[in-house]
Amino acid sequence: MSLSTIILAGGLAGIIGVAAGYFLRIAIALGKKGSIELEIKSLMANAEEQAKVITAEAEKKSIDTLREVRAEVKVKENEVKAKEMEIKKTEDRLIKKEELLDKRQGDIDSEVEEMKAKIGEIKIIKDKVDNMHHDKLRELEKIAQLSAEEAKQELFKIVEKKSEEDIMVRMQKLEIQGEDKLENRAKEILTTAIQRLGNSMSSDVMATTVQIPSDDIKGKIIGKEGRNIKAFERATGVEVIIDDTPGSITISSFNPVRRQVARTALEMLIADGRIQPAKIEEMVEKANNEINKKIKEKGEQAVYECGVFNLDPRVIHILGRLYFRTSYGQNVLEHSVEMCHVAGMIAEELGVNVSVAKAGALLHDIGKAVDHEVQGSHVEIGRRILQKFNVSEDVIKAMQAHHGEYPYETPESVIVQVADAISGSRPGARRDSVENYLKRLEDLEGIATSFKGVEKAYALQAGREIRIFVTPADVSDLEAKEMAREIAKRIEGELKYPGEIKITVIREARIIEFAR
Repeated sequence: MSLSTIILAGGLAGIIGVAAGYFLRIAIALGKKGSIELEIKSLMANAEEQAKVITAEAEKKSIDTLREVRAEVKVKENEVKAKEMEIKKTEDRLIKKEELLDKRQGDIDSEVEEMKAKIGEIKIIKDKVDNMHHDKLRELEKIAQLSAEEAKQELFKIVEKKSEEDIMVRMQKLEIQGEDKLENRAKEILTTAIQRLGNSMSSDVMATTVQIPSDDIKGKIIGKEGRNIKAFERATGVEVIIDDTPGSITISSFNPVRRQVARTALEMLIADGRIQPAKIEEMVEKANNEINKKIKEKGEQAVYECGVFNLDPRVIHILGRLYFRTSYGQNVLEHSVEMCHVAGMIAEELGVNVSVAKAGALLHDIGKAVDHEVQGSHVEIGRRILQKFNVSEDVIKAMQAHHGEYPYETPESVIVQVADAISGSRPGARRDSVENYLKRLEDLEGIATSFKGVEKAYALQAGREIRIFVTPADVSDLEAKEMAREIAKRIEGELKYPGEIKITVIREARIIEFAR
């Protein structure tokens, strides 16, 4: 067989194979097409059934939703209609009120106009009456040849002369009745005083006793021609009483701070043994520092005892000064501490703020520590002190109402007032006579220090003497005499006192130089 024949046979076989594969492929594709179409038709049928179900459910839900929406819309429409009706009624009512107010305003305006017209008429009538009165008065004065004032005085003289005897009888009767009332009142006061004196009270009100190791010290304290005792009294402002009482010397002063300074200075001088004017001034200065230290300690002790913390140290120092201050014979610091405990117990019982009540009670009289240096009542001074040092506003409200000067803004303010009354009103706590006496001595010193050029002024001898030290550069000898006379006149005019008061004005020139 030739090569071409083989090639031709191979090509023909290939063509036949390709044709057979093509037809086979077409047959297979036609078979698959039929099965896919059947599957698609089945799927479409299922999809249509599901669509019908979903559509039916959707229609049902939409119908239900539509019904609900229509029901809600209907309810809302009813509410809107109700609101519209209510608004309509309100508008009608406001329109009626506005019309009524307009009508009333018109009536008021007309009444005002009528009143203005009547006032004008009354004014004209009053002017006419006044003119007629003046005319009649001038006519009467012309007839009587007396002025209105002269006629009044003449009438008074006639009535006084006719009623003189009746007036004298009435005055005697009133005098007798007044004496009876005063006597009964005096008995009542004495009975009350006796009852209150039955309780214990500190005797260290006006005098302090200093113990001395031997009576020989008395001579040193007096000094040559009384030089030492005069220098001591001048430096401290107290009166030193040296009598026959063995082993003691009495220091007398109404001011407790001066008394304590003098006692401390005298004890230092006795311990040192060198008693002379220069040493006296040095010891008095040291005693002042000691008392200031004690003031701080007393303030801290009071705060710790009461449990009132977070106070400015300067407030505590001012509080400590109350240890040397008395009110109606009662130590003010002890009174404040006692009040603090009472206020705390009351606050606990009532269930209010205990710390605020205790702080308000402890600080209620802090203004008394400086009331002789600052103008105003001790309540107002105390408020300014606490505000300056940023004390809580609740504490200030609690303390400021204890004398009724401010309203009771909080329960704690009422508690502080009640605690003050309890502490001060118990029998024996206070003595009015002592407080009045101390007030008179303070007024006595106040009158003296009000004069220009006065350096210091001390009330001595239980107020029977006022000793005044003036600055030599500001006051001459002649002016010192005139000052003594003027002070005496002011004391006579402004104070009430038994007996007489001795005014001593001291003008002493002191020249100091230093050798270096």
